[in-house]
Amino acid sequence: MTTKQKVLAFFGVYILGAIIIVAATGWHRTANDTYHPQNEFKLDTWFSIGPLDFNKAAMYVLIAGILTVVTMVYIAKRMQERPNRVQAAVEGLYTLMRDNITRGNMDSRMAAKWFPFIGALFLFIWFSNLIGYIPLPTNTEEKINVFGVEIPSFALYASTANLSIPLALALVVWVSYNVEGIRAKGFVGYLKSLVPAGVHGPLVLLIFPLEIFSNIMRLLSLSVRLFANILAGHLIILFMAGALAVLLGIAGLGWITLPAGVALFLFEVGLVATLQAFIFATLTAIYLGGAVSQEGH
Repeated sequence: MTTKQKVLAFFGVYILGAIIIVAATGWHRTANDTYHPQNEFKLDTWFSIGPLDFNKAAMYVLIAGILTVVTMVYIAKRMQERPNRVQAAVEGLYTLMRDNITRGNMDSRMAAKWFPFIGALFLFIWFSNLIGYIPLPTNTEEKINVFGVEIPSFALYASTANLSIPLALALVVWVSYNVEGIRAKGFVGYLKSLVPAGVHGPLVLLIFPLEIFSNIMRLLSLSVRLFANILAGHLIILFMAGALAVLLGIAGLGWITLPAGVALFLFEVGLVATLQAFIFATLTAIYLGGAVSQEGH
């Protein structure tokens, strides 16, 4: 079959399926009193270790941290003179982190100092985003019976879809670049450097508070951008994959929206997960480089 024939066959099956499902179930609404999509992101405590509660967000953070360390150590110990496909992909990723993200936004001294941090930050967020699109048995609200054992049902969740995780990462970045700026210029010199070059006289009294506010707002811009994009992606996939049909009580709607859900899932995995990690790491490098730069901004 040619590509055109495959596409036409797909749409033919899709339309025929929609007709059959609507004919069998009708287009009438059934009241939904039990399903609440927001519960997919509810954090139930699984167990406690002292004052610490372990839930699915903590589990995803732990998995992402282990993947970040283990995969890089494993691959680093198996580097070959003639790289295989995996090594070539890792080397490409390494070049992206080193040259495009780190060296592209700070001088060589700062790049050598901060590359391990920025690289680890990129990989941790990347892994956190990616595993968020793997269905895992984390939904303790709904359980399934497997050979007499009740286990949580499978669901999508990402630790970066919980604001506390991106905010914690953003706080580490914020403290890091401000400390670097104070080390490089002194406390007073760093505060002076926040004012753009060419601003003098009484105008400084107006601009300086705005720059301080802008500096603090970077906490929100870093964290909310990552959180909102991942959360929105998960919610849209959830709704298109069937939640909208359940909420509205129209069974046939699930078949109609399913292709959009699959397409959005592939888009999120293929682009958004990597793009958000890249943006977070790049902004981190820009803030670190700008904090020690002697040029006005």
